[in-house]
Amino acid sequence: MRTEVSVQRQDGEAQSDPHLSNPPMTPEESLAEAERVIRSIVASRYDRPSLVASIASEVGAEIVEGCIPPGHDLNTVELAKQYKTSRTPVREALILLEAEGLVEIPPRKRPRAKVHTIEEVREVYRTRAALLAFVAGEVAKLADEKDIATLRGVLEEMSAASRRDDIRAYIWLSVKFNDYNTQIARNSTVKRIIDSLLLRTLAIRRLNLSQPSRFEQSLADHIRLVDAYENHDSYLAAAILRANHVAALATVEGYYKQTDSLVFKL
Repeated sequence: MRTEVSVQRQDGEAQSDPHLSNPPMTPEESLAEAERVIRSIVASRYDRPSLVASIASEVGAEIVEGCIPPGHDLNTVELAKQYKTSRTPVREALILLEAEGLVEIPPRKRPRAKVHTIEEVREVYRTRAALLAFVAGEVAKLADEKDIATLRGVLEEMSAASRRDDIRAYIWLSVKFNDYNTQIARNSTVKRIIDSLLLRTLAIRRLNLSQPSRFEQSLADHIRLVDAYENHDSYLAAAILRANHVAALATVEGYYKQTDSLVFKL
């Protein structure tokens, strides 16, 4: 049974949830959302020509969505033909993606989509857990009524996505939720680090949320988190976010132990 966020009218009667009528997010829509998120991060961090940013965003999105599988060679000649450009912008784009943990560029070999090890995944999840716990504590101190209302609006969409078993939509809504978190915390340094770590975990989130009970537990954690924000309980908020990431990592580790793989595709 899915956890739900109840939507109430001012007269106290429950109203129908308009989000439930939305069809599940398609792979094409998810790819476009991945491209949008990567483009926003690249644009905020790197001053590069628009063509370089476009190539980085599109190739990065295909890696995140599994269209380009881990370890797959990235042929700069073919990419240059695809984008009708020279190899220089392609190389620059791949260097940007290497810095964000989506591409590997071995010496004297072709660039390839990053193959994450379980050790690297552990490092990223533990680092994100510590940073997001800090952010949660700050949000609990700083969030006003408007901020809480905004987060509850995203929660309603997440709840509807959960009831539809729409993992793609839920993942991007959780990204949106966490982006609001970092904005409310008003710490640009932490936001830059979290954004970079986000790109390294996007492909793993499907694996995590596809496992039994993780969908429900994730939503329940987010609901409890916003309750803690509303009560300005910074210690509880930090503990909830940290525990959420610890549980997510445990799920990924369990999957890896059973399959010896970190690759999962919807």
